[in-house]
Amino acid sequence: MAFASPSAAASIAPVLSVGLGLVAAATWGGSDFAGGLGARRSPALLVAASGHLVTLLLLLAACFFGQLPLPHRAEFLEGAIGGLEGSLALAVFYRALAMGAMGLTAALTGLLTALVPVAYGLWVEGLPAPLARAGLLLGAVAIWLIAHSPGHGTPPRALLLGALSGAGFGLQLILLKLASKDGVLWALTSARLGGVLAMSAILLFVWPRQGEKENIGSQSRIWSGFWKMGILAGCLDTIGNFGYTLAAHGGRLDLAALVSSLYPGFTILLAAMILREHPTRRQTLGMAVALASVVMLSL
Repeated sequence: MAFASPSAAASIAPVLSVGLGLVAAATWGGSDFAGGLGARRSPALLVAASGHLVTLLLLLAACFFGQLPLPHRAEFLEGAIGGLEGSLALAVFYRALAMGAMGLTAALTGLLTALVPVAYGLWVEGLPAPLARAGLLLGAVAIWLIAHSPGHGTPPRALLLGALSGAGFGLQLILLKLASKDGVLWALTSARLGGVLAMSAILLFVWPRQGEKENIGSQSRIWSGFWKMGILAGCLDTIGNFGYTLAAHGGRLDLAALVSSLYPGFTILLAAMILREHPTRRQTLGMAVALASVVMLSL
C-alpha cells in the first residue's frame, strides 16, 4: 500500500481532498448519531470505549497482517498523544454538555475543532487561493449555524470546558496529520491505542464514583448491550479518521480539517431521516452555507 511511506504524501487535487473530507464528515456524523442512540441507554463514555477497543484490534490486525513497516518513534508518539488527549477532550466535552445549555457549548466546541487546525495549517502551509479563503470563512460560519441552538443559562465553566475540548479535538487533528508521515494506518492505530488507554483510565478511576449513585436496576440496564452501538460508532469513527487523515496527508490541513468538521450536519440529516427530528431553520441555513463552502473549496 502507498500509505506506508512518507514519499506517498504526493499532493492531491483540492476536489479529491474535499471528497475525502466529506467522507470523514459523513462517517463522523454517523458515528455521533450511533453513539447518541447508544448513550440513551448507557453512559456515552462506556459506549465510546467499547468501539475504541474493537477498532484498535481491527487496526492492529490490518497493520500486522498487511506487514506494514513499523513507524518511527516520533510519529508513533504523535499519534498516541493525539488519541490520548482527544479522548480526554471527549470526556471534558461530555462534562461540559451536562453542565448547561448544550447549544452554545457544542457550537463553541465544533468551531474550535475546525479553527485550531485551520490556523495551524495557514501558519505552516501559507495562505490558500482567495476563493479557498472565502470557502474557509463560509465553512466556519456553517459550523456555527449548524451546531448552535438557542439556549439559556449556560454557565461560564461549561463554556470554558467546551472551549478546552474543542481545542483538544483540533490538536488531535493536527497530530494525526503529523503522525501520518510514516503511514496513515499506523497513525490511526497509534491514535486509537492512546485513546483506549485514556478511556480505560477514565472508566477505572472516574466513572465508578459516578456509578455508585445508580441503583441496581439501572446498573443492569447500563451493562445490557451497550457494546452494539459502540462498535458501530467506533467503526464509523475509524472510517472517518481514515478519510480525514488521508486528505490531510496528501493535501492542505486547513481544507481537510474544515470540511471534515462539517460532520454535525450529517448527524442532523440522519436524525431527520431516521428519527423524524427535523432541523431548525438556522440549521438548514447552515447546511446551505456549508454546501457553498464545499463548492468554493473544491475549486
